[in-house]
Amino acid sequence: MKLFRITGLITGLLMTQAAFGHHSFQATYDMDSMIEIRGKLIQMNFRNPHSSVMVMAPDENGVTQRWGVEWGGASLLMRQGLTRTSFKPGDDVIITGQPAREKTDYRMRMESIVRPSDGFGWGFDSEETFD
Repeated sequence: MKLFRITGLITGLLMTQAAFGHHSFQATYDMDSMIEIRGKLIQMNFRNPHSSVMVMAPDENGVTQRWGVEWGGASLLMRQGLTRTSFKPGDDVIITGQPAREKTDYRMRMESIVRPSDGFGWGFDSEETFD
């Protein structure tokens, strides 16, 4: 019985640690604000639990910055018809989303992305949101 309790305690502690590993969007991003950036996609990371893109785009002062944009996980995006090649380095993109609470981080949580050259995009047809 003692071994059973110890095993249960260890399992509970490990599960608690896993839960703390996932960050809160509300803590990281200003969920009450929306910004738009326009720039060149330089990297796409198509993975779980969250995909991301890196974009070179001007900040509010017109200075080009490297923006990190957090997106949904690859499995969710694939169910919505995207692949790891849907957007490629060199694509000009327009992204809207919630900015980081710390403005100088140049990060945001994606709400939508569009490639103006052909109008291909994501986030406009009631796709599932990600948490």
